[in-house]
Amino acid sequence: MKTKNMIKRSKGYAADVVVFGVVQGVGFRPFIYRLAHEYQYKGWVKNIGFGVEIRIESEKKTDFEGFLKDLQEKKPPLSQIEETIHKSASFQNIKDFTIKKSKPGESFVFISPDISICEECHQEMMNHPDRRFHYPFINCTNCGPRYTIVKSLPYDRKQTTMQGFKMCQDCGTEYTNPHDRRYHAQPIACPVCGPQVSLLLSKTGKEIKGGISKAASLIKQGQILAVKGLGGFHLICDAKNYEVVRHLREIKERKTKPLALMARDLTTIEKYAFLSTEEKRILVSARRPIILLKKKREIKGIAPFLDETAFMLPYTPLHYLLLEHLDLIVATSSNKKDAPIMKEEEEGIGELCDYLLTHDRPIHMRADDSVLRVVNSEPLFLRRARGYVPYPQRVPKELEIPHHILALGGELKDTISLYKNGYVITSQFLGDLDEYQNYKYFKETIHHLTKLFEVKPEVVISDLHPNFHTTRYAQKSGLPHFQVQHHFAHVLAPLLEHKIPPQNKVLGVSLDGYGYGEDGQAWGGEFLLADYSSYKRFAHFKYVPLPGGDLAAKQPWRMAISYIMDAFDSKLPEVKALERISKNKLKTVMSMIEQKINSPLSSSCGRLFDAVSFLAGLSPLEVEFEAEAPMRLESAAKDGKEESYGFSVEGNKLPYQISFTQTIKSLLKDLAKEIPPSLVSAKFHNTLARVIVLMADRARKDYGINTVVFVGGVFLNKKLLQRAKSLLERKKFNVLRTINYSPNDESISIGQIAYGLNKLKTKKG
Repeated sequence: MKTKNMIKRSKGYAADVVVFGVVQGVGFRPFIYRLAHEYQYKGWVKNIGFGVEIRIESEKKTDFEGFLKDLQEKKPPLSQIEETIHKSASFQNIKDFTIKKSKPGESFVFISPDISICEECHQEMMNHPDRRFHYPFINCTNCGPRYTIVKSLPYDRKQTTMQGFKMCQDCGTEYTNPHDRRYHAQPIACPVCGPQVSLLLSKTGKEIKGGISKAASLIKQGQILAVKGLGGFHLICDAKNYEVVRHLREIKERKTKPLALMARDLTTIEKYAFLSTEEKRILVSARRPIILLKKKREIKGIAPFLDETAFMLPYTPLHYLLLEHLDLIVATSSNKKDAPIMKEEEEGIGELCDYLLTHDRPIHMRADDSVLRVVNSEPLFLRRARGYVPYPQRVPKELEIPHHILALGGELKDTISLYKNGYVITSQFLGDLDEYQNYKYFKETIHHLTKLFEVKPEVVISDLHPNFHTTRYAQKSGLPHFQVQHHFAHVLAPLLEHKIPPQNKVLGVSLDGYGYGEDGQAWGGEFLLADYSSYKRFAHFKYVPLPGGDLAAKQPWRMAISYIMDAFDSKLPEVKALERISKNKLKTVMSMIEQKINSPLSSSCGRLFDAVSFLAGLSPLEVEFEAEAPMRLESAAKDGKEESYGFSVEGNKLPYQISFTQTIKSLLKDLAKEIPPSLVSAKFHNTLARVIVLMADRARKDYGINTVVFVGGVFLNKKLLQRAKSLLERKKFNVLRTINYSPNDESISIGQIAYGLNKLKTKKG
């Protein structure tokens, strides 16, 4: 990192340094201040529109190499350096090193996500003589709220929801001292001048004395509390009290969907779940996501029919203080069915709980907890939100353009993404936009992010589906509008994340529940030959009817009938699982399929999972939440099995069709022999992995392709992901998946950005 062409002046040496990345609001300027004093350099540091600018001077001969190295290696924990530019400068004989004030202007400054309380603040909060002893809003430049409280940039207190809290003299002294850990910590507060907690009776709003300790006592007594966190309220109750858990499920209209737990510490978690080294590391990290962990002990009512339980650790001071009195609580999002997390009392939170533990620091932008699994020591996001948003994604240099782009994603599990100055910012998980409150949240997030990062979209991108809310929003925007096929956008997301060059072709394996195809059918089991410009459909799962349309995704037995009729030439042999269905319903669905009434065709891998789960006796007649049937099938699969079922690849030209007729027939024979569902599930997972390997082999043979990309919600299935990846890597394939984003529809907006960048770049060229 040597500074080239350092010019010797009559009195000394100087350099100008510009640092681009997450370097504002994270203690970066005081870090530079202290570092400069350590090296006895003069000069200044200041925030600028796209990062931080530094002037350093020394009367002694130096190339500033040590300073520049320490800048990279000792940077504050919340900072993220994307690029550093340094060059020699004219010596000005500055007398001291100072921190200059920010100047508003043309900007693209990144903002840190919301971060868990740091260890130093935690120790102070538990230290009785400290003036912030047991103060539930303690924070510093290394921790605390960021994204959820900021209204606009630059990140100054007056532009956050802390603007209404005037600092006391003690906080002001810390805030203005560059040597203090709280120098320019915008949410700085103490019991004298900061936010305060209130415990309220939900029905009347009457305040109850006792605060946090009383709240903990109420939880022990079997009450349900709404507790205000960083991005919204949690509904909290005693996780080991089955009756209150059952009551919470009634309130949430959530019969079997798993509930997340918050544990006091790792020791508590290890009583109930197995923990790997990497899972421990992520659990205690500053991001504090929810992680799905293999069950060691069952906790009644928390995650029925599944082999994993979702755990997280406390991440706000308030959570820590609450869990001083408790060891394990349910901490689920405070939302009505399918609606976004609530962030204000006025949104009706009182209808869902007995008491509210709330406070007077407003939440500007709601954000749910992030949820992930750990697969092969890397995160696999089910939901990316609090703790990770809005970290930026750099695009490949070949795709950088001067335009601003807005990508709207799909319709389900939506996110939006913005492009500006070589970076993509992707929003938090927004939910399913067919629910009105989520659609409002979608529009609210577009407004917030475009304002925050001063993005003025010149192009808007949506899915190909003509009736998605995102498509209609784009059409009404008045902007040039690109549309990208759903599964193609899926494939492009990891290409952008891994900075794959535009000229490289890959085989995209895109497996999910539904995406609108170019032929108007419901795609979902796709093998695409793709680069940033275009794709060719190499193969797909054979089309089968969806009897009842959308209803087939909610009632897995419909798909079981569809696959059986496909395998047995429209006949329906005796199948034990179908004994649960009345004869009238069976006849009706068979008639719908035969007469092609409300039975659109689909190549969906998700619907194949539904059918197999039902046939194996694992799925309910009607699922409560998306992927419930596949999740039960995955949980049942026995580890360490190699057997699989047969399948066939039909056709002699592209796209090939993959038929599971042999799979269904053999699977039904196994079930008739009373082969355990655990083995049936394992064989089915192995069958899909073999399908993937076979198609990759063909793509390599026919097109010389060695990179395979896994995308789509089906690849949230840990067992399929691990098995398919292992088999491909044995054959020396390069296997890619999203690491910093979810493979499900949350990544659609990122892939749309990738397409738009290439299209605009190529058009310009």
